[in-house]
Amino acid sequence: MDGESQVERQGRPDAQSATPYRDEVYFGARPEQEIAFAREEYRQRLERVRALMAERGIDCLYLTSPESMFYLVGYQAEWYQAESPRQWPPCSGVAVHVDHDRFILFEGEREAILTRIYTISDDTRFFPRDSYRDGIGFIAETLKDEGWLGGNIGLEFWSHRPNRAVSERFQAAFEAAGADVIDGSDILREVRWVKSPAEVACLLEAARIADIGQRRAREVLRAGVSELEVYGEIVRAMAAAGGENPGITMPVLSGDKANCTHALASRRKMAHGEIVTVDVCGVYNRYHINQARTYSIGEPAADTAEACRKAAGSMEVVRQMLRPNLPVRELNEALLAYYQEVGLWDRRGWIGGYEMGIAFPPDWVGNFVFDPLSEINQDRVFAPGTAVNYENQFFLPRHEGLYFMIESFLFTELEGRLLSSVPYDLTVIA
Repeated sequence: MDGESQVERQGRPDAQSATPYRDEVYFGARPEQEIAFAREEYRQRLERVRALMAERGIDCLYLTSPESMFYLVGYQAEWYQAESPRQWPPCSGVAVHVDHDRFILFEGEREAILTRIYTISDDTRFFPRDSYRDGIGFIAETLKDEGWLGGNIGLEFWSHRPNRAVSERFQAAFEAAGADVIDGSDILREVRWVKSPAEVACLLEAARIADIGQRRAREVLRAGVSELEVYGEIVRAMAAAGGENPGITMPVLSGDKANCTHALASRRKMAHGEIVTVDVCGVYNRYHINQARTYSIGEPAADTAEACRKAAGSMEVVRQMLRPNLPVRELNEALLAYYQEVGLWDRRGWIGGYEMGIAFPPDWVGNFVFDPLSEINQDRVFAPGTAVNYENQFFLPRHEGLYFMIESFLFTELEGRLLSSVPYDLTVIA
């Protein structure tokens, strides 16, 4: 919506900190908006959130995780005060009440311009100047005056934002105002599981960007090049294609490091005969699609090539099975049977997957997870509108590294589909 029609309410002014020209900028600047979705999309999201709140007995929900704030109102920023000084607690957020078809966005006035660029907020309340970024008391007082603190108020206990100390301060302030504080983490996590057609379009674009990153890695990989050089070229290529900063630093790992999927790219130079793994995420409007592939600098040993060939063969099993409402257990059991049949199971790293969707640093791992050795989510189905990645990890002979392959799946009403066009086999770099 047009930033001019937003209602912005400032907290108690502090004359000593007032700066007229700064105020003119904060409250007068109207940059072009960058809203990811149509306003109707956000209205439907709010309706789904309120319906689940009613079902779970939550009267008010205060959302602080970057993913939740983005999903509901479009808010995004490059800084969320996650590891900030005690004087700058991470307390901005979005309040939703089960009985009201509106929300309240709380933020410090130094982010007033940002809220106009990225959010659809009709009601933004800025913290008092004398509290700078510490708005907890103001938030509690405002919600009490609105009549939103009666009954149960949910906080996102499972979010890294805010940290324990700040979360406890929120809880104390809300309880002092008469509310019962409970865990509301699952509301947004469950609502976000099934994507709308507009979200699916973002996932498809993210998949296109991931392909570009992986193909660029293949072009620049060679002996004598550092992991960071390859990483930089991946980032450049994906950014040129419209890709955004992913929630996790993307690994480029060579030699013995290729046995460890969560190491960091470094100044280490790759050598002839080494295995290299490259793990990328394409990102579009904060929607992530994950893709990883394995490379060999020069021709690999025959047993290494054979192990990789067998591991890549699992994707044909997946290809034949994918369909809307595919049972999680059916997929897991088929893959387990395949790996046992070809003799790879005892070489496994982690085999499984997790939800793909909205993500911000420091993570892109979604809420839904599945693997053949766990009963978690085994009785669920991959419903239309859901997307997951699938990780295929097997240790290679002589500690050479991992065959590390990640593909992402998308399920619609008509089909289940694989999202990348990059081959799954071990790629040999001549």
